[in-house]
Amino acid sequence: MTPLTEQEIRAAFVNCTKGETKRLYVPRDLAQQPWADLDYLGWRDPRAPDRAYLVAELDGRRKALALRCPTPTTRQPPRGMCAICLTSPAGGVSLMVAAKAGRAGQQGNSVGTYICTDLACSLYVRGRKDAGPGARMPESLTLEEKARRTVANVAAFIARVTG
Repeated sequence: MTPLTEQEIRAAFVNCTKGETKRLYVPRDLAQQPWADLDYLGWRDPRAPDRAYLVAELDGRRKALALRCPTPTTRQPPRGMCAICLTSPAGGVSLMVAAKAGRAGQQGNSVGTYICTDLACSLYVRGRKDAGPGARMPESLTLEEKARRTVANVAAFIARVTG
């Protein structure tokens, strides 16, 4: 993924108002992100733990989503499978819900999917972050094919939000 600036990230949001994009939290450590290993940039808002965000480059265009998710608790989160990277991380997966873009979102329509709670799908796929024992099923796909599948799954979720 190409490194992004805060302004580029804010301009990419498709499912929130301009006012909301000005107020939302963007990580301050963008220069330290492992851009070469990312299929999308995802983060949780430390000031509002029920909010998360992701931004991806699809067909040369950046698209970002504001997501709602359950507030992390001290109990062990459910260990389901992420619909984006097909990992069952020790940190769990969360149902992340995005308001639909445009008029449908203004009317309260939304779509959701299960994503790694820490939004570190790209790092799990590449083995850069340990997901825990038994978190990844053995596959015959190459790393490049797994990365393409991850991007395709993110693109499909964004298409559901924007369609």
